[in-house]
This record gives sequence, structure tokens and C-alpha cells, in this order.
Amino acid sequence: MPPPSPSFRARLRRGLALLTAAAMLAGCVTTRDSRIGNDAGDSCRTQLVALDSTGNFFAADMLRGAAVGAVGGALLGGLLAAATGQRGSGIAAGAGIGAVAGGVVGGTAGYLSARQQQATDQASLNLAVANDLAAENAQLDRTQIAFDQLMDCRFNTARQIRAELGAGRMTRPQAEAAMAELRNRTQRDIQLATTINGQIGRRGAEFDTAIETVAPGVKQAAAAPKPSIPARPRATVPLRLRPDASSPEVARVPAQEAVTLRPGRDGFAQVETASGVRGYAPAQAFPEAARLPDAAPVAAQGGDVRSLAASNIARRDNFSDSVGTATRLAEGQGFELAT
Repeated sequence: MPPPSPSFRARLRRGLALLTAAAMLAGCVTTRDSRIGNDAGDSCRTQLVALDSTGNFFAADMLRGAAVGAVGGALLGGLLAAATGQRGSGIAAGAGIGAVAGGVVGGTAGYLSARQQQATDQASLNLAVANDLAAENAQLDRTQIAFDQLMDCRFNTARQIRAELGAGRMTRPQAEAAMAELRNRTQRDIQLATTINGQIGRRGAEFDTAIETVAPGVKQAAAAPKPSIPARPRATVPLRLRPDASSPEVARVPAQEAVTLRPGRDGFAQVETASGVRGYAPAQAFPEAARLPDAAPVAAQGGDVRSLAASNIARRDNFSDSVGTATRLAEGQGFELAT
């Protein structure tokens, strides 16, 4: 095979330079002020900054995987077409094919492909994926805690506004204006959380591809729908934003009101009212809760690759559920003056 010509080497150098530039662009992230503004008067600013900071982890890695894979594939595909003497449409076709292949590898198969190339055998592959899942789980925990604390701050502020109105320390117009501002801030928070959730999902798709290889069947089992049962509380029970007795109260279910129960965690059941309000209440408040299966544990950081994979999927689902619950409450009665 003849050595590459000087012109081919020059084209290859230019292509690699472009690929390096693409990698740098794909790794760029937006500034904090562009994402969450610079509202010094926001009483929940500390919690908002904490949530935003956790999102950087997911955004940087996921953007680099898909974008660089597609751009790199296009560049190399075009270079190879040019190197073989093709012109015009041939180069365009080569770039297009390369972009498709690169996007696939960089998107959902890039992580698994990289780990497979680094692994010497199946055991080392399993260990590498397990370590990555443990690190991912720790980051998901930090993001969940940050979002929980931010929503706690927002809903507690709403409770304080109601208390101020009830005590006569605020006029109704003042309370309405304060609640409207709080609702707007909360909706912006949820937009940020929704963006992070999408980034988690895209990164999760790469993990799912690996999980199917190293722990077949785990994803399918996790995707099974949660069972639900009709129930009625023994007495009036408060619904919490999350499964924690210290979490803000978002609604109350009167005694014997018909609701739907689903498995929760930490001794709580997920409750949905007839009007669509969702929250968490102690499972023991409902006689029927004994028929609910236990939710999958998600707290463990160690363990084998199968348990880490299952808990990773559960963590992603829990965060998505939390964002959905906050979204419904922000659109409904969560920020009304009278509850």
C-alpha cells in the first residue's frame, strides 16, 4: 500500500484540527447567570445555585458524547471520501454516513464502546461499569437533595405568605403579588430541573445500553409499571412533597376520601387524589397499604453491577417523579393563597 500523499496528510491535519475545535465547542457550557439569573433578592438563592451546580456534571459529559461523535464522524467520513479521490457529492455522502455512525457511537453506544475497548475481559468490564454507576448514583443523590431543598424552600415560603396574610401582616393584594412572584420563581426552578432531568435521561440512555450488556434483564424489570390500589385513609392525612415527615405539606386528604396508592419509599406511599394532586403520606395511614409491594431500595452505594444498575434506574425515575410532582403543584394549588 503506497504511503499517504502530502495532500492527504494536510487534509487529515486540517480535519483533526476541526475535530479538536468541535470537541472544545461540545464541552462548552452556559454561564450560571444565563441559566438562573442574578436575583440577589431571592430568599432561596443558595438552594437554587446548589441545584444549578449539580446540573453541570450531567450537561458537560452528555453534550460531549453525542455532539463530538457526530461531528467527528462527519469530518472523518468526508476526509476518507476525499482521500479516495471522490469529489462533490461523494464527499458529502461520506460525511453524512460518518455523521450518522459517529452520532450513534457518541450518543447511546459511545460509553459502552469505550469501556469495551478498555476492558481486558468481561469481569473488568463489569467492574468498570459498576464503578461508573456508583459515581453516577452519588451525583444523582446530590441532585435529588438539591432539588428537594429548593422545593422545600419554595413551598415553605408559600406557607409563610399564607401565614402573614392570615395574621393580618399582609394585605391581600400584597400577598397575591408575593405569591405570584414566588410562583414565577418556582416555575423557573422547574424549567432548570426539567433541563437537568433531560440531561440525566440522555446520559442514562448510554448507561442503559451498557446495563443491557453487563446486567441483562435489569432494565426490563425496572420498566414494569408500578402497581396501584384504591384506598381510603383512616383519618385526615397530610400529603408531603416528598417521602419525608419534614417535607412541606402540599395538600390534605380527608378521612375516608378515595385515593390511589402506589409504592413509595422510606415508609411512605405515593398518594394521588381524585383531582390529580400527588404527594406522599405514611403508608400506615391506609389499611390497604399492606397490599403494596415494597419499593426497590435506592440508598446503597456499593454492591454488584446488577444492584447498582437497578438503583441507578430507580434514582433517575425518582428524580423525574419529583420534577413531575413539583410541576403539577406549581400549576395547581401549591401556590394558592387559600388551601
